[in-house]
Amino acid sequence: MVQRLTWCEISRGALQANIAEFRRLVGPACLLAPTVKANGYGHGLVLAARAFAEAGADVLCVNDLWEASVLHEAGVALPLHVVGRVTPEQAGEAVGLGVSLVAYDSDLLDALDAAAAGSGRRVRVHLKLETGTNRQGVGLDEARQLVRHAAGLSGVAIAAVATHFADVEDTTDHAYARQQLATFKAGLAALRDEGLPDLKGDIANSAATILWPEAHLDMVRVGISAYGMWPSNETLVSATLTHRDRLLLRPALAWKTQVAQVKTVPAGEYIGYGRTHRTTHDTRIAVLPVGYYDGYDRGMSNAAYVLVRGMRAQVRGRVCMNMVMVDVSDVPGVAAGDEVVLIGRSGDDAVTAEQVAMWAGTINYEVTTRIAESVPRVAV
Repeated sequence: MVQRLTWCEISRGALQANIAEFRRLVGPACLLAPTVKANGYGHGLVLAARAFAEAGADVLCVNDLWEASVLHEAGVALPLHVVGRVTPEQAGEAVGLGVSLVAYDSDLLDALDAAAAGSGRRVRVHLKLETGTNRQGVGLDEARQLVRHAAGLSGVAIAAVATHFADVEDTTDHAYARQQLATFKAGLAALRDEGLPDLKGDIANSAATILWPEAHLDMVRVGISAYGMWPSNETLVSATLTHRDRLLLRPALAWKTQVAQVKTVPAGEYIGYGRTHRTTHDTRIAVLPVGYYDGYDRGMSNAAYVLVRGMRAQVRGRVCMNMVMVDVSDVPGVAAGDEVVLIGRSGDDAVTAEQVAMWAGTINYEVTTRIAESVPRVAV
């Protein structure tokens, strides 16, 4: 395989340590289901899945059947749960892969039942209950109808009810999230009364898993924090106020590239497209072979810093499709081939995904998930 000039190093030890922390938090009875959708939040789908499996996760959450098929072909043995849309036309594939899945319409239940006919299998379904996010899901009355409909299907088992918080991590005022939790628990109790006394419930994302033991229920779907990142500053503040900040999260991803060229740009010259930066003195510029195609956001033009030889070097000019220019005037001895850290640690300094998100005007989720899949993920 041709060597790429930009790559990500993924710490398997950090991924496994994070899972161990969440196991300590939720206990042995609650299913621990880290989410590996979106290429393992940018960390590599198969790499993250294998690390989580080895660390003792119970289930892996994926977004769609394509991700499930990749893990199946890779030999990942843990049960797979599809949290995104599965269409009736994909029912046969779902049965073949043996996944559990989210559903919220009778057409899919019927298709799953037909696909499972004669196989001896029953597809485990998590009904998505709408509690105030207004994304996927149905209200309680329609959920009751789906439970009654599924009662006549031999190939479908309504195993659980799920929902998703709208606003548990972006605020320290959790009144709305508390209301959603209460609505969900009431809905779960009502659906159990439909002849499903063992019906399970899952609602907790990373923030809810960290903050609220009462939201753990039967399964937690841990996302961003399985990769060592806090969901938000507000979640960290809330955890600190409730003394639940003792969770030790270890960021697992480092994103690196190398210097392609070093050149001196005279005072008064422009750098990059649009002439957005003009030098005020003779400036040493390092050209890096990474750009917005690779996921290095264009919004970081003239704002972000990278680490070269343990020192910060600021992005100068616009981020290009495949190149970035950084000012290394104050970094002695920089030469072509030197390692450059875009996210991670070098010497005594570090650039975090949260800092990159601040420079780009987004969130740490987007920073890591938008690193192109063509960028190699190397387990370290």
